[in-house]
Amino acid sequence: MEELKKEPMTAILIILNIVIFFAADMTGGTEDMLHMVECGAAYTPYIVDGGEYYRIITSMFLHFGMEHLANNMLVLFVLGGRLERTVGKVRFLLIYLLGGIMGNLVSLFLDIRKQEFAVSAGASGAVFAVMGAMICVLILQKGHVEDLTTRQILIMAAFSLYFGFTSSGVDNAAHVGGMAGGFICALILCHPRKIRKSEP
Repeated sequence: MEELKKEPMTAILIILNIVIFFAADMTGGTEDMLHMVECGAAYTPYIVDGGEYYRIITSMFLHFGMEHLANNMLVLFVLGGRLERTVGKVRFLLIYLLGGIMGNLVSLFLDIRKQEFAVSAGASGAVFAVMGAMICVLILQKGHVEDLTTRQILIMAAFSLYFGFTSSGVDNAAHVGGMAGGFICALILCHPRKIRKSEP
């Protein structure tokens, strides 16, 4: 319970994603593309031509199936708590949301450029933002945050990106954009004087 008080935003985000998942699943199925679009998944023509810009945010809280949800929430649970305890709940939430939005904007830009449109949803852009922010914080912290080292997070990031690029149906643009967005947000928001010092 004491740890939960130190990372309330991580817990709230995980619970929110789970609740929304089951709500979408019970009202039509999370693997039904049309239903997911109705729920707020990202679809470039609707965003650009229809002016439905809210989809850039709502799509971050929708997932295609239980495995998709579980994978994202597991990484958020592992990294989110550490980042939130280090930078504070407000900065953590800003990194999660702004980084996720940046990831979706990169994906949107590439969709427009390629003229290849697919329905997209998932918290992975925001989760990769947390990963990117953690890389930045580790650099600022001289290589250690709690029990996590720069080497460990770089290996995790490399494997995560590799898995995405070698799998089909994955929005890699959102992953790369989210990671870059998270790094940039952390660089701006997390001045060394604002980061809680942690022992190696």
